[in-house]
Amino acid sequence: MSVIAFRPYAEPSRIPTLVLVDLQQEHIADTRILAIPNAAEALANCRAALSHARMMGFPVAFVRWIGHSHVFNPATRFSRWIDGFEPTGLDMVFERDRPSCYASSHFSEVMALGGGDFVIAGFAGEAACLSTAVEAFHRNQRFVYLADASASHACEDLTGPEIHRAITRVISLYGEVMETKTWIAMTSGRPDPRGEHLWNQT
Repeated sequence: MSVIAFRPYAEPSRIPTLVLVDLQQEHIADTRILAIPNAAEALANCRAALSHARMMGFPVAFVRWIGHSHVFNPATRFSRWIDGFEPTGLDMVFERDRPSCYASSHFSEVMALGGGDFVIAGFAGEAACLSTAVEAFHRNQRFVYLADASASHACEDLTGPEIHRAITRVISLYGEVMETKTWIAMTSGRPDPRGEHLWNQT
């Protein structure tokens, strides 16, 4: 039985927005229920993607979960950004209280006005990233998912890495999936005299 991939063909000539999702202390504090044990590699790739985006002048958006329960509660330190991922004054910051980034009306508006071309990374793969990917497809907006700059939680008898491999395949039906180093290489162009980027597509 074959599986139909729904993703539209990606055009690397478009300038993307890097969307970093829920890079908050909840996901790395050992004592917290949402801690992801295998987050170190994903965070290293998030840092590489963020550094590249800023060097290239790409828009950067941070999306965080703000809740009123015992997780992501703004009254606790665990809702704070992970060290090294604090937004600058040039970055966009969106807040929501449901998994999809589109639960933020401001995020939805910015993506619609900007053509919806974005690159997504962060936590957690099986929740925020997957739900955002499916909704982006239904809104006819294109995205690239940096699978190695993301990680997922375990579920019942499946480990986090097993869940992550599965949801990465599901996301690939709706959009483009890449490794961080591949995305960086594809978008490492130089600005032309008109201020536009010439992408290296080799």
